[in-house]
Amino acid sequence: MSTKGKILVVGSTNTDMVIQTKKFPAPGETILGGEFFMNPGGKGANQAVAAARLGGQVTFITKVGDDIFGKQSLENLRNENINVEYIQTDPKSPSGVALITVDGSGENSIVVAQGANGTLLPNNISELNSVFDEVDILLMQLEIPLETIEFFAKEAVERGIKVILNPAPANTLSDNLLANLYMITPNETEAEILTGVKVIDENSAKQAARILNAKGVEIVIITMGSKGAMLYSNSQSVLIPAQKVSPVDTTAAGDTFNGAIAVALSEEKELVEAILFANQAAAISVTRLGAQASVPFRNEIN
Repeated sequence: MSTKGKILVVGSTNTDMVIQTKKFPAPGETILGGEFFMNPGGKGANQAVAAARLGGQVTFITKVGDDIFGKQSLENLRNENINVEYIQTDPKSPSGVALITVDGSGENSIVVAQGANGTLLPNNISELNSVFDEVDILLMQLEIPLETIEFFAKEAVERGIKVILNPAPANTLSDNLLANLYMITPNETEAEILTGVKVIDENSAKQAARILNAKGVEIVIITMGSKGAMLYSNSQSVLIPAQKVSPVDTTAAGDTFNGAIAVALSEEKELVEAILFANQAAAISVTRLGAQASVPFRNEIN
């Protein structure tokens, strides 16, 4: 294994409240579901946990409320061997929560209340130089304010740090932000919102990736579920197949993929090898219920 640098994850922390059901309710419909459970979640926290379990040295910046959910989140993150010294507590806002419905085929429907995640702003962040100390990779998502993402991307690039953005939940992004990204990892829906190209197959994925690459993103990876992942850069364009599994719950598959990609890059793996590693981790996660609960450990990857 190559010597690896630190991975800095900046993003959201939520408590996921999950209910299983045979089918999603129609508007105005009440249905009886199955099992209910609560899990630590949030895209930022999920990706930090995935990177840590898969062998990364992870520092996480997030904001939680001064409530039971926030205290539980901090304890969970410490137990995952994640550096939590820069995590803040907001005395006024509640911790973020996500209401998740999982249907009989493993698909999910999610509504997020941001809470304290929405108050994680650049003027809250002190000791920037120590935050970035020995960091090789910065990994972010879109469940925190865009101005914070833009701020961290700019600061990281100035320090020679590679910035990975998982643009979820889907949103439009400024050309300035895109120009500061080393890698972007949208799914089909997110790629369409970012480029206007409806991604349905390898050719349309390549077309969307080309647009993002032209805006300055060095490497584009469009995740396409069971179809695999399209890797596009100036030097290569290849569709890497997904592993075939029977999904139980797809909730944290994308987060597992992104955490795994960050680890692979910190270990200086080649891009195709990095995606194969991430595909394998994500494939394991969809066979298990829950967000962080479904994330595999390094010794589970071949």
